[in-house]
Amino acid sequence: MLAEPEIAPPDAAPLTEAEMRAAVAARDGGFDGRFVYAVRSTGVYCRPSCPSRAARPENLSFHAGSAEAEAAGFRPCRRCRPDEPALSVQQAEKITRACRLIEAAETPPSLDALARAASLSPFHFHRIFKAVTGVTPRAYAQAHRAARAADSLAEGRTVTESVYAAGYGAPSRFYAGGAERLGMSPSAYRKGGAGERIFFATDACALGLVLVAATVRGVCAILLGDDADALRHDLTARFPKAAIVAGDADFAATVAEVVRLVAAPGGTFDLPLDIGGTAFQQRVWQALRRIPVGTTATYAEIARAIGEPAAVRAVAMACGANALAVAIPCHRVVRSDGALSGYRWGTERKTALLAREGVKR
Repeated sequence: MLAEPEIAPPDAAPLTEAEMRAAVAARDGGFDGRFVYAVRSTGVYCRPSCPSRAARPENLSFHAGSAEAEAAGFRPCRRCRPDEPALSVQQAEKITRACRLIEAAETPPSLDALARAASLSPFHFHRIFKAVTGVTPRAYAQAHRAARAADSLAEGRTVTESVYAAGYGAPSRFYAGGAERLGMSPSAYRKGGAGERIFFATDACALGLVLVAATVRGVCAILLGDDADALRHDLTARFPKAAIVAGDADFAATVAEVVRLVAAPGGTFDLPLDIGGTAFQQRVWQALRRIPVGTTATYAEIARAIGEPAAVRAVAMACGANALAVAIPCHRVVRSDGALSGYRWGTERKTALLAREGVKR
């Protein structure tokens, strides 16, 4: 999973005072957790995102964290509470607990019940849940229920048994969207995805090794790495029910096209893609493909581009779930401060891909 954009990676370069002053002036929550600032005239210290009235620049000092600020004699601000977990962290914890409640329930809990458990109003809870996960509580519950049915089918139970065990009131409710959720008919899924074949091959590329996989609809995976066995394991973990077979001589042309793309990520890629993913992930991935070659975009900019400005974390998670390296250019997404965030195939490869597109770091 991709690192959350608000959290600096362990090797993040130290911020300059000018960068910290700019973050405070913009009340940029993306810097929360990287430093705190103190106000000499009031004796308090705050998060960069604190909404309190701006202090005079000459009264500011900057500290690595709460312990350092308190050692210097400052006390925590009562408004932004910099000595407590960040609001984003608190919200994520509440939504995580709500997800566990949904997963453990025999029938999906109501919105009111979930909101009460999180000590939030239904409206506020619904908004935060969607911002964190990228989907509504109802959609999350539906997806989990479908997954339970899928697991039951995979264990060999009948469709009817699986449908009722997953909490559907009637088989018709599952069949109404079952094929869409499973990617095939329930009966085909129960047989292990009969008829779904994925061809693959591994080859050397400019960034180590690349595994290319494709269905009859198009390329479904481009995975980067250094170990062929690890790449194959990644592929089978992503598509556990498909028949995965080695590509033939004709498939070599597809692999060669991908190898050329890795070497020159700014070039065109005309092969069809079998993207898959949730509706939200597909919106994010399509936005990534619209980022111009040689430029970058922030997670927040992608969130705004898809009309979900609060879904920054969900965008980051969608980037991390991308199985089509370079073809869906998640390497062009950076943190709000311009620093590189996590990359599924390593930040060194991300740096190299951007350099090949002419982006200077």
